[in-house]
Amino acid sequence: MNSQSIRFCAVIPAPFGVMGIRTESDLLQELVYLPPNYALRSPATACAKQAARQLQHYFDDPAFQFDLPLALQGTAFQHKVWKAIAAILLGQTLTYGQIARQIASAPRAVGQACGANFYPLIIPCHRVTAANGLGGFANQGDANSYPLQIKRWLLTHEGVDD
Repeated sequence: MNSQSIRFCAVIPAPFGVMGIRTESDLLQELVYLPPNYALRSPATACAKQAARQLQHYFDDPAFQFDLPLALQGTAFQHKVWKAIAAILLGQTLTYGQIARQIASAPRAVGQACGANFYPLIIPCHRVTAANGLGGFANQGDANSYPLQIKRWLLTHEGVDD
């Protein structure tokens, strides 16, 4: 077994690479975008199996609605941002500035909360873009970065032209 995968309860293939799934006490702790060469690992817990099944459903159908037991993570501010993000409908995007205006904050703070999201796809931070383009993703801003390739794939999968 590759030592890379030890920290995850599962590492599953995704159309854009692989996803790491971390669980604890029957709760989903975190989903992580990983590069394509990361070692796969079969789900080791019931929660990881459930998460893997639901992620596959989303990869097959972007309208799939997740129903997973989530661990409480993040600050009160991050929860406010994540709630606003979770309200963005499939096939739509909002800018960091639009979210910031909704919650009386600043675009940079919204971007930082997006980058701290423990549950990508479930809380669809990929639906938040910059005012003049795609913006960053997973704390990456380089247009050719692997995370931005994932963001492009997710938006295309959901019917958003970038």
